Amino acid sequence: MGCLHSKTAHLHSPEDPPTALPDSKKPDPGNGGDDVDQECQVPAFKEYGLSELRRATNEFSTDYIVSESGEKAPNVVYRGKLENNRLVAVKRFSKLSWPDAQQFMAEAAGVGKVRHKRLVNLIGCCAEGDERLLVAEYMPNDTLSKHLFHWDKQPLPWEMRVRVAYHVAQALDHCSMENRKIYHDLNAYRILFDEDGDPRLSSFGLMKNSRDGKSYSTNLAYTPPEFLRTGRIIPESVIYSYGTVLLDLLSGKHIPPSHALDLIRGKNVLLLMDSSLEGQYANDDATKLVELASKCLQFEARERPEIKFLLTAVAPLQKQKEVASHVLMGLTKNTAVLPTMLSPLGKACARMDLTAVHDILLKTGYKDEEGAENELSFQEWTQQVQDILNTKKFGDIAFRDKDFKNAIEYYSKLVVMMSVPSATVFARRAFSYLMNDQAELALRDAMQAQVCIPDWPTAFYLQALALSKLGMETDAHDMLNDGAAFEAKRSNSWRG
Repeated sequence: MGCLHSKTAHLHSPEDPPTALPDSKKPDPGNGGDDVDQECQVPAFKEYGLSELRRATNEFSTDYIVSESGEKAPNVVYRGKLENNRLVAVKRFSKLSWPDAQQFMAEAAGVGKVRHKRLVNLIGCCAEGDERLLVAEYMPNDTLSKHLFHWDKQPLPWEMRVRVAYHVAQALDHCSMENRKIYHDLNAYRILFDEDGDPRLSSFGLMKNSRDGKSYSTNLAYTPPEFLRTGRIIPESVIYSYGTVLLDLLSGKHIPPSHALDLIRGKNVLLLMDSSLEGQYANDDATKLVELASKCLQFEARERPEIKFLLTAVAPLQKQKEVASHVLMGLTKNTAVLPTMLSPLGKACARMDLTAVHDILLKTGYKDEEGAENELSFQEWTQQVQDILNTKKFGDIAFRDKDFKNAIEYYSKLVVMMSVPSATVFARRAFSYLMNDQAELALRDAMQAQVCIPDWPTAFYLQALALSKLGMETDAHDMLNDGAAFEAKRSNSWRG
């Protein structure tokens, strides 16, 4: 499940009142403190339409699946891209898993209220027909399972494993304080890494996979004893599952708790430890984490520690709080490379050459909207259409003469008058807003141009220009890359 935080999420349409969002504070890398404010602003929880989520996931294309079990997973998770370019994770429940739509919506809305910097926050849901969908932030750097059991470049270092243990404890502590004391099926798949490499706990685990479904989908060897006896879980069951995650972190393998406890009781702790970690930790620290895992895995629920104890036990084991997670993990962060094949407009936007952008928009005119002008001319005899043509003419003259204030005024009238929106009008008004230092409005218009013509490179390039003006360089580079990709696609289709 992922979520790359889109930096455009806080922008609002000029017609819409701004939505109140929680205050945010930047935490220290890796750290430690008990500050529970969000690092990034998260969109308010909302109900999404099924059509929007279909578009975001390319009709639930198999190419968009991010579940590690792929299509075989009972509830598949997809990567999606919303119309505002925000990347999201969309969890699609199996048919009839939640027959009562209202019950599903109420459960999802309750989870959506739980927000924390250590959680992959839930931002929406959908219940239309038989479809039941959850929408969460997108995490681009895979799951703990991938980094522990199927790593490519390097095994997860000891310090990062301790950080995972602490961050997950923080997330569970916050959920508990929000009266969400039950977390279903806590395991290495439920822990994901954000764009900074920081570990986060999936909010999907705060809901069962179905109204009457089991709380655990993993092998029974890893489930709490009380669940095996009664089929029910209690808050202490979450502590048991946390203990299994500690075993994963210590061993780098998915070891059944009974086997691990045999090793611990036999004082064979070294046999439990991941051999790739040799030389990275002090034996005392490893012993303390092993002892904590043992406490969490006690057969009797009442003998397991409380979440606050987990925080107190793990916090002193962190020795490199000042080192950012992406550095510890060897991840490359925010490296944006300009596409090599850019059109003249793309190049002008990349170098912020507004004069060149203006000249190219003028020369291009309305040729990307074939037939639009002919249709107007054909109906010229009606007074309404004549007014539209005149308004467009005055707007185009103002744009040509670099009278951008009047261009905005005329194009704004035109947007209201036209029955079919014009991508070119939105593009020209977007540029005019940029020339009037109104970058947020420019971004909105460039996005509207993309809605009119979804694969129009000009719309992407103007979004890149607006994002650069707003200081959002990473998103700007992404837009340039998208524009270049559509440009190449068009070029190849013409050659064919």
